[in-house]
Amino acid sequence: MEIEVEFDIVIVIGTDIVERYFGRRAGHRGIKAARTQYEAWRAIVEKVRWETPEDVKRAHPKASILKGSRVVFNVKANDYRLIVLVQYKAGVVMIRFFGSHEEYDKIDAETV
Repeated sequence: MEIEVEFDIVIVIGTDIVERYFGRRAGHRGIKAARTQYEAWRAIVEKVRWETPEDVKRAHPKASILKGSRVVFNVKANDYRLIVLVQYKAGVVMIRFFGSHEEYDKIDAETV
């Protein structure tokens, strides 16, 4: 018999990726605004339970839903991109990439 457990919290992992990025670019133009928007995104994500990609789109209409449960969020008017892997049933959001739009263009968002 399989028991289904429902989680009420969302766990965000991989925040060190973003913190390292901000640390390396401290003092750069626009980085404080990017950090503020990232922190606002994180506060929202930690309180909301997405069960489907449609839930993500309702909360963030400009988010891009990719294959493999990945989602791309625009940060600071699309100056930065945040890629996460969402494990909907487990309530886990794993940060896979944070970088400038130019850096984003150099990676494969569906495999990072």
